[in-house]
Amino acid sequence: MEVNTQHYDDIIIGGGKAGKTLAPALVADGRKTALVERSLNMIGGGCINIACIPTKTMVASANVANTVRNSAAYGVKANTPIVELAEVIERKRTVVQSAREINLHNLETALDNNLIIGEARFVTPKTIEVTMAEGNTRVLTAERLFVNTGTRPLIPSVPGLTEAGFLTSESIMELEYLPEHLIVLGSGYIGLEFAQMFRRFGSGVTVIGQSEQILSQQDPDIAIAVQTLLEQDGIEFLLKAKVLRVARTSNQTILQIQVADREITLQGSHLLVAVGRAPNTDSLNLAAAGVATDTHGFIQVNERLETNIPGIWALGDINGGPQYTHISLDDYRIIKANLIDGGNRSTRDRLVPSCLFIDPELAHVGLTETEAQQQGYAIRVAKVDASAVPRAKTLGQTDGLLKAIVDTDTGRILGCSLLCHEAGEVISTVQMVMQAQMPYTVLRDGILTHPTMTEGLNILFSKL
Repeated sequence: MEVNTQHYDDIIIGGGKAGKTLAPALVADGRKTALVERSLNMIGGGCINIACIPTKTMVASANVANTVRNSAAYGVKANTPIVELAEVIERKRTVVQSAREINLHNLETALDNNLIIGEARFVTPKTIEVTMAEGNTRVLTAERLFVNTGTRPLIPSVPGLTEAGFLTSESIMELEYLPEHLIVLGSGYIGLEFAQMFRRFGSGVTVIGQSEQILSQQDPDIAIAVQTLLEQDGIEFLLKAKVLRVARTSNQTILQIQVADREITLQGSHLLVAVGRAPNTDSLNLAAAGVATDTHGFIQVNERLETNIPGIWALGDINGGPQYTHISLDDYRIIKANLIDGGNRSTRDRLVPSCLFIDPELAHVGLTETEAQQQGYAIRVAKVDASAVPRAKTLGQTDGLLKAIVDTDTGRILGCSLLCHEAGEVISTVQMVMQAQMPYTVLRDGILTHPTMTEGLNILFSKL
């Protein structure tokens, strides 16, 4: 077997948001840089290929179907929508392929011949082996290495699950026919987005959650409001439930489930497993480099994203931080600031927004009410129904809840949850005020365009 050895200043393993953005910056800084990506189908990372972009493309299709289905409420008569899932999937593939080609062009332009497609593993702290698709191996060395290999669906150990077969957040987006009854194992962001999506496509949907409430990191009132909305769509929930075993009989998947003190049987045509994400570290041979991981396999880093081994950093989902593309991008900013710009940037106190892309969206930034109380703040809580926002009424999008947590002593906003139309856009206005450390009165008294959903912030903060 032919072995080629080549030395670089920097090597990036994995081309997710952080890695693909960092590579051109390092090259521009005069660093000889290689980026190793396991597959051409993953160029650009998980976000554009198997996560954010494809799922939100399909969410858009599901929301169109729902709009058509309910068009009579707007005085528009339309036929009952016919969802051609194969065409939905093809549209998703087109969007993904376009984004992938743009990313491939950008990386090839920046890196020349140093975009390497293959599977990387450490040999020493400064040396990796890359197994190429053709079967040959390349040995690469570098002064600095950056790991950005992301995550994959976490598969729980449930008796019979593997034998019965299941869908993941990746494989369900290649399903070209509509499930009759989709069972979703997991009541977090991924599970709920697919639950509403397939319900709106026309499937029966049941969500199984292990905790007392869905969205276990949210305040109970927000979680209850989300569940109520999804139940109005016709989604059924089984909470405080544990799947004991799974079997497949004919064309049905059968689950035995422990709910409180009773055992029940649930069957459906398809099972989606959406209980979390596992780190892509098992094939990296991190032990050869001495890189420390936590008990789940995520690489441990400090506030500057440095591992325990000098000269090795971990960026994006792989380092166990919040699993959002915008966090991966901020990880890049930290590396660029510290290694290229001569700055001193870290993860400390960064404000992390999130958005659950159901309809209406749930956006959040900062502390929840529960977290603020646990941290000892004296707080004031503002809440208002989405129906109080004039724009929501004009759109017929009156479901939802707006909630904010304010520090009594300083008047600063500690956190905000918005369950309303366009919440993912409106939350950015709140975040900017929080980052500027301005008081909530800026949003209470500011002149905001009427009628917009952002105007709801006037209304929300007037409740204090």
